[in-house]
Amino acid sequence: MTAETTTVPFTPVQPRHVAVSADAILAELVAMLVEVVGEELLIATTVDRDSSFNADLAIESIEFVALAEKLENRYGSRVDFMAFLAELEMDEILEMTVGTLVDYIAAQLGGAGGEG
Repeated sequence: MTAETTTVPFTPVQPRHVAVSADAILAELVAMLVEVVGEELLIATTVDRDSSFNADLAIESIEFVALAEKLENRYGSRVDFMAFLAELEMDEILEMTVGTLVDYIAAQLGGAGGEG
């Protein structure tokens, strides 16, 4: 008796957006900021949700551009940081916190923002 082999056609599964926790996004964002600004960032201050990009981290415009590139490399076109910034008023950009960006990324990825 011989075993018969049947071939089942392969059907690729469409990827779904997986919810990502705010804590995981925060950790990735801090790592990106260290890559952009340098490790002295973590020596000088603790980066958390309440850290202001302007007042606490002193991020310059060129560093925002570099961060935008890293976000796109990591999350693809779903997270368009420059478009997000373009929708904000100047005072909103100057007062923006890390938590604001974490919540934006979480919303774009279909995850839960807020206190992760």
